[in-house]
Amino acid sequence: MGIGQIIKAKREARGWSQRDLARYTQGKVTQAAISKIESGQDSSVRMETLRLIARALNCASVDLLPEEDKRIAASRKQP
Repeated sequence: MGIGQIIKAKREARGWSQRDLARYTQGKVTQAAISKIESGQDSSVRMETLRLIARALNCASVDLLPEEDKRIAASRKQP
């Protein structure tokens, strides 16, 4: 599951539309941008965008990353 699919699942679990999510980012991420991310058209999401979406969804940015990316990040932290 990719970032876009994870965001979509978390958004839908809250019963929100893409427009709702955009509104909860205080307009800093547009509905069009969310649509592109969720559909996979934008595969290089900026960290700041990820933070804004995570904050709106009340989760940590890392919670929006695919499991494989979490494992890679964790392995880089270990000496």
